[in-house]
Amino acid sequence: FTEVQAKIYDAVLEASDAAFAVAADHVNRPVKFREVHEGAMEVIAKRLEEFGVLPVSAAESLSPEGQQHRRWMVHGTSHHLGLDVHDCAQARAEMYLDATLEPGMVFTIEPGLYFKSDDLLLPEEFRGNGVRIEDDVLVTADGVENLSADFPRTRAEIEAWVQGRAQER
Repeated sequence: FTEVQAKIYDAVLEASDAAFAVAADHVNRPVKFREVHEGAMEVIAKRLEEFGVLPVSAAESLSPEGQQHRRWMVHGTSHHLGLDVHDCAQARAEMYLDATLEPGMVFTIEPGLYFKSDDLLLPEEFRGNGVRIEDDVLVTADGVENLSADFPRTRAEIEAWVQGRAQER
């Protein structure tokens, strides 16, 4: 990873971890599916502000009228897996975004940041970089299970894997 790639990767990993934490909190309180996305977006907006990329504060970007961070995170953080997938036009809000997390639900957590090479709002070193971290998640009675936990996830794990040292995990 270059220094900028590492910053971007770490921001996306932090957003993913925040989404996991929101989902796992379902054991303490009812958690709506949309809250998983909101947890990740709080981190994304905060990191973009720290990078000096957002033209407004993170708080303003997160407001319903703002959403400037969506320029670089253009999709939702999660979609259900199974027969009723994210691209099903028949998915009703009460069964999807407004649904309460329940044991047995399986969905993705996949935040990302994508910086186009021709985006003049960005410092040059950010242009042309993009990261998405995607995990599959099972909601359990006592939290969430990362079904893709055996894949490299941290920068150190990825670098070791790329260098052929996956056994060092």
